[in-house]
Amino acid sequence: EEVKSQVLELAQGRYQRVNHCHLTELLREREGITLSRSSVRRILLGVGLRSPRKRRPPKHRSRRERYPQEGMLLQIDGSRHDWLEGRGSWLSLIGAVDDATGKVPHALFRYEEDAQGYFLLLCQIVADYGIPIALYHDRHGIFKRSKSEPETLEEQLEGRRQPTQFGRLMEELAITSISSRSPQARGRIERLWGTFQDRLTSELRLAGAKSIEEANQVLSDFLPRYNQKFAITASEPGTAYR
Repeated sequence: EEVKSQVLELAQGRYQRVNHCHLTELLREREGITLSRSSVRRILLGVGLRSPRKRRPPKHRSRRERYPQEGMLLQIDGSRHDWLEGRGSWLSLIGAVDDATGKVPHALFRYEEDAQGYFLLLCQIVADYGIPIALYHDRHGIFKRSKSEPETLEEQLEGRRQPTQFGRLMEELAITSISSRSPQARGRIERLWGTFQDRLTSELRLAGAKSIEEANQVLSDFLPRYNQKFAITASEPGTAYR
């Protein structure tokens, strides 16, 4: 009963609005209370406290098979969201997820989704792991020039569109650039944003983060723990990073 009361007090106080699974982990890591997720869920549901994260029913959609080796394909994207829940300005989280393992090699907060943010993202990934074989991204103007944009005389003479600054970076590093046509095609990183908007937002709230600097500090502590829990082993050993 004492433990039950403690769990309820924390769930309604310090860890308010944290989902049941995440709460179970935080109780173990920060409070020294080791309970199963089902036990925590039973305690909370007993007083009508439902998990704040609403889970959608699974859709009958065949998922593309993962690439076999880490570093073969990274999905990159940005997520504009009220990450600080009104304590500071809206931010854009720019990140990458490895297709083979679900590992997040790097991510960073920016005020806007911009080319410099993607440069910094790739710079850190190359420094930590190496150069990935391919990047899978949306059709944002950061990655690829719009077809509606008129061609210059130089482009007409060359018979090809000049790359964007980030496109030039991918060419010089011999990274294959793959554009997707819909968010569903980039399912892994879209699901990642859903998880982050739940878990990372809770971590930022618990840390009282109010600025982009504080948010990036929380993120740097969060990513290793996220990867330890959610990343899987690739079907082929080794790495394709160059």
